[in-house]
Amino acid sequence: MLRKIPITIIPIEDDGFHLMLEILINHQIANLIIDTGASRTVFDSNRIMKFVSDENSEFEKNEKLSTGLGTNSLESQAIELDSIKIGELEIEKYKAVILDMSHINQTYSGINIPEIDGVLGGDLLKKYNAEISYRSKLLVINI
Repeated sequence: MLRKIPITIIPIEDDGFHLMLEILINHQIANLIIDTGASRTVFDSNRIMKFVSDENSEFEKNEKLSTGLGTNSLESQAIELDSIKIGELEIEKYKAVILDMSHINQTYSGINIPEIDGVLGGDLLKKYNAEISYRSKLLVINI
């Protein structure tokens, strides 16, 4: 069944843009950038704590190095989130990758763009056959 999720097109300086959407992490609103080039959905290690309780806040070291986000290799961690909800799609017990995205949020803050809690990446976009409509400003997923 196709589900439509509104997205916001955020202008970046003069000629670029990012696509932002709101999701729920453990029933709280979070801002994510849609990144079709990102292999995984990841969350900011500095901001994820506002979405998890202290008893569920234990990070596991991820043995693989992550690449991207302006660097060749980043140490990542993992945490299990009780739920993430993207539109009507709810994923329970989501094993999330956590990275330090402070450099992205510093840049966004400097150009008056809302800070982000993470990046919606190719793992979920592919799994749910996502399509992006720039005209309608919608992310369409198949659940």
